[in-house]
Amino acid sequence: MYAIVDIAGQQFKVKKNDVILAQRIAGDQGADVEFDKVMLLSGDEGATVGSPYVDGAKVTATILGHEKGDKVTIFKKKRRKKYRVFNGHRQPLTRLEIKDIVA
Repeated sequence: MYAIVDIAGQQFKVKKNDVILAQRIAGDQGADVEFDKVMLLSGDEGATVGSPYVDGAKVTATILGHEKGDKVTIFKKKRRKKYRVFNGHRQPLTRLEIKDIVA
């Protein structure tokens, strides 16, 4: 059984015991969170598509930890003007383990 769920504005295809990286979610390490924006459920008896969400469906997950993503470098330059700016950014992420999918 798998589900397509909206987590922090992004869509993820999740199964039980999957570990995913999502945008930063408020909560402590080890806390349980529930996501009720399930767009599709697929199981043995077929798929259920929501419009826009499936009624009564939810996905529960545990927060494994907070971390930062890979560094994205931003380099700006204007030639012949002695203008160079070098910046970087690391996106804050949350590692989630999917515990259960409830139809």
